[in-house]
Amino acid sequence: MLGFLKNPVVVTAEINMNLLALTVLGLISRLRGLSYPRAVVFDEVYYGQFVSLYMKRIFFVDDSGPPFGHMLLALGGYLGGFDGNFLWNRIGAEYSLNVPVWSLRLLPALAGALCVPLAYQILVEMHFSHCAALGAALLILLENSLITQSRFMLLESILIFFILLAVLCFLKFHNSQSCSAFSGSWWFWLLLTGVACSCAVGVKYMGLFTYMLLLVIAGLHFWHMIGDQNLSNVSLMCHFLARGLALIIIPVTMYLSFFYVHLALLYRSGPHDQIMTSAFQASLEGGLARITQGQPLEVAYGSQITLRNVLGKPMQCWLHSHKNTYPIRYDNGRGSSHQQQVTCYPFKDVNNWWIVKDPGMQQLVVSNPPRPVRHGHIVQLVHGITTRYLNTHDVAAPLSPHAQEVSCYIDYNISMPAQNLWRVEIVNRESDTDVWKTILSEVRFVHVNTSAVLKVSMSGASLPEWGYRQLEVVGEKLSKGFHQSMVWNVEEHRYGKSQEQKEREVELHSPTQMDISKNLSFMAKFAELQWKILTLKNEDTEHKYSSSAVDWITMDTNIAYWLHPTSGAQIHLIGNVLTWASATVAALIYACLSLWYLVRRRRRIYDIPEDAWQLWVSAGRICVGGWAVNYLPFFLMEKTLFLYHYLPALTFQILLIPIVLQHLSDHLCRSLLSKSMFSAFLVAWFSSVYLVYCTFSPVTYGAPSLSVAELKDLRWKDSWNILIRKQ
Repeated sequence: MLGFLKNPVVVTAEINMNLLALTVLGLISRLRGLSYPRAVVFDEVYYGQFVSLYMKRIFFVDDSGPPFGHMLLALGGYLGGFDGNFLWNRIGAEYSLNVPVWSLRLLPALAGALCVPLAYQILVEMHFSHCAALGAALLILLENSLITQSRFMLLESILIFFILLAVLCFLKFHNSQSCSAFSGSWWFWLLLTGVACSCAVGVKYMGLFTYMLLLVIAGLHFWHMIGDQNLSNVSLMCHFLARGLALIIIPVTMYLSFFYVHLALLYRSGPHDQIMTSAFQASLEGGLARITQGQPLEVAYGSQITLRNVLGKPMQCWLHSHKNTYPIRYDNGRGSSHQQQVTCYPFKDVNNWWIVKDPGMQQLVVSNPPRPVRHGHIVQLVHGITTRYLNTHDVAAPLSPHAQEVSCYIDYNISMPAQNLWRVEIVNRESDTDVWKTILSEVRFVHVNTSAVLKVSMSGASLPEWGYRQLEVVGEKLSKGFHQSMVWNVEEHRYGKSQEQKEREVELHSPTQMDISKNLSFMAKFAELQWKILTLKNEDTEHKYSSSAVDWITMDTNIAYWLHPTSGAQIHLIGNVLTWASATVAALIYACLSLWYLVRRRRRIYDIPEDAWQLWVSAGRICVGGWAVNYLPFFLMEKTLFLYHYLPALTFQILLIPIVLQHLSDHLCRSLLSKSMFSAFLVAWFSSVYLVYCTFSPVTYGAPSLSVAELKDLRWKDSWNILIRKQ
């Protein structure tokens, strides 16, 4: 029974020494001297702010993309014991002792290092020779721009790692399709493809380009499977469902999980939450939640409220009035009603309070029991401090003459009657009998007499000095369409108890404390945050080192990342010039040869064997397709672009170089002499790549410090901005 114990348990393992050596070299090239310089390098000043906010659990919104990449950077800070206390306000600022520089830069460096063996594995899985795979890995290893970008607290190396991992996993899955469909390894690589794609998209939306490319390739493969008569309908359906699960459902689920963790970590109020809705702000600890905790839920006649404009652009603001009136005549000669000004004020103020009044009653307090205001009800809005009624009429607004002026009515005993009835319309209602709710309801106020809607001026214009530079509020006809500037929500709310004006003013200055529950679901918070990320755009200003996509292919630009305060030591994002040029030439050769082969095959002339043709085409789908989807979209983007945006596309183009070289060697160099000459060319070319790498290493690693003459020698292109100190 125990006979199996007579023999020892033996475990054997195969170790690919090429892969091991490449991994070690990648780690050395990216990790050595990682803490140098101990100063803020270029965009570390940007990402470092978010790391500090993670450490302090303070909510933020970054319009550059999803939160997964930021969380990975924050993980490095957490592992290093970072407390978040550092002022990220200047490139070149020295890090204080509490900042774990090595730990913060570790994950990007590891990701960059692992790209080297991933490149090797990808070419092996595409069925190219180990020599070609080794060449691809070494080119990635010696690419100066990839080294620079991976040695600092930046996201591009992490993005490229997940992109290459997704490609490798997909290739392994595809290669296991013919011999072991639905096996353990088949499922493993398929599921890991989906995970890697979701991680790439979660780091930066640029990862979406490669994800879509793999979906298209997977769709083409499945289309060919449909024509395979050996596969039953049940088998095809299983293949379809498996791909749908791994390549769509799992990535979407993981993408949602990134936001779930992000929101779970950042539960405290901060400066960024002011662009979110009141309901979102109230779900955060501190800030608005401190003010609104315990407010009544249902708005009733007699309620005292503040109204926040939902749009939040050009800044958050609240419906506001004060005793000052519109000038009798504006600077352009147009006249006004000389009524009390109504504006949108970007700060909390006692003059932001309004009282919801029943037009049929005089009382300004909530009855017992309260009478809630519902969708479609007619109300009057009384300014709490001045007790004047919100009004609009057929008088042109001060800055928007096409719209109506909004004012608080003053009776001048002239032929200008009060027009102060407003219909409450709940935009996000579930039924026509919905009750107007604090924070949760988004409402618009439609003027009964003129059908104008209360809104913040679309231009976001500020009034002149007589209006204290506050935002213009106007009445605009419904026929001009819907816009978020028309929508308001109740942010602060109390049930009014004081009928006398002096007592009411005291009440308006006092905080509110009543019972209410305003917890948002995760999906509601996710939808709002995702919308803000996609639509919130900072003003793109011209940057000293910004560039156009046209400049990238020939590397006509560079970026100075860091300059030593006293010596000539500096770090630049400059690529290996020979590698970049070779990548462009390889892409052109691939395009020309592909066109030549296609024309010849159309004439029934086959220059290369069918298996070589299929290998050539599949390599183009991955490498040329990967370059195209990661490069061409930038021509359509209206944003400030930098050289590092090209690095994912460049990585695919570098993978194409050894593929083209192997193809030339195998199918165009037919004689022994030509093969020998081609081999000599490859040795000379690769030696030159290494020489260029060594030449630019001082500005890749920031050491050693170079003299003025040496720095001038590195300026191979007039368009490069090499920093030289004046003597």
